[in-house]
Amino acid sequence: MASTSTQWPRYVRAAPWALVVAGLVWDSLSPADYWGDPMVAAASVLAGALLSLRDTIAVGAAVLVGILVLTVLDGSVGTTAGYLELANTAFAALIGIWVNRVVARHGRRLQAVRSVAETAQRAVLPAPPARVGRLEVAARYRAAHTDALIGGDAYALQRTPFGVRALIADVRGKGLPAVAAVSVLLGAFREHADGLPDLGAVADGLEHSLSREAAEAAEELRMEGFITALLVEFTPGHDGLRLLNCGHPGPYLLSADGRRVRRLDAREPGLPLGMGGLGVGRPAVEEWPFAAGDTLLLVTDGVTEARDAAGRFYDPAQRLAGRGPFDGPGRVIDTLIRDVDRWTGGPRDDDMAVLALTESAAGSPASGPNSPPR
Repeated sequence: MASTSTQWPRYVRAAPWALVVAGLVWDSLSPADYWGDPMVAAASVLAGALLSLRDTIAVGAAVLVGILVLTVLDGSVGTTAGYLELANTAFAALIGIWVNRVVARHGRRLQAVRSVAETAQRAVLPAPPARVGRLEVAARYRAAHTDALIGGDAYALQRTPFGVRALIADVRGKGLPAVAAVSVLLGAFREHADGLPDLGAVADGLEHSLSREAAEAAEELRMEGFITALLVEFTPGHDGLRLLNCGHPGPYLLSADGRRVRRLDAREPGLPLGMGGLGVGRPAVEEWPFAAGDTLLLVTDGVTEARDAAGRFYDPAQRLAGRGPFDGPGRVIDTLIRDVDRWTGGPRDDDMAVLALTESAAGSPASGPNSPPR
């Protein structure tokens, strides 16, 4: 990490220099010698923690020159007291440089960890294609903490012989167990979505894959682990969509003009994946109209459970209504995330995944490994 100064606001980066000025002025005006020394020593250490190496050296040099001038003015230059004062000042400057190097070394280690996490996140949760058939696609993933680039929210999109199918899910918990569950879930979705003709059968296949994996997990994960999920299928004729809700927040349907936003709540929500052992049957697949220009917005509870200062939950249907028309699904997501940030006014304690799909009037069939055979 070449410099840490870019991480801080300007007024914070100015703090070491303010301490230098205050300490030297106090030293020059105080009735006793060097009352301002704690300030100039703190300036060197603070510079090492906040500023770049070059700026840290500059602060240390400014302090050393300032103290040298003061020793000349008060006549202590060349005396034992003067030498000790200069030695203490130089020692404080060296401490500041050492602090700067320690911070920089740990910063490089953190950057390496972040790079590995980002690579793992992209491998587990790759970005979907920009277009699949006549669907324009956009997605965004944001972890709850800026230093944690990987988490338990997931989305997937796949073109199958039965139409384009999509998944959005939220794994209970965080950390590596959640990432492992996401990996199993997405692998199972890619397998079952392409081979099973009904969304209910796809959900059963996901349940089986997760149960098989959970059999090898710790007892806590077997007893309490579950995944909320929403399965979507766009009919081959693109005249509607089918939804199967497994305990997940319902999606939002944005009209082509962007004025109307409707939450597609399930008439009979199902249990989350991983709770099939309770013996409750899976609900029926529900069908909804989906016209040209409409956008389907899939979110995790990092959006729907975002709170403002008064503790009120964020409501995409209310907040996004009337903001259109949107220029594609990417613009929908950008508007949503900016509005969530304004609503919360600070960091959130949950991951957030968003997938938006817009039905375009025309489009060429997507090609690639997920294309159905002709």
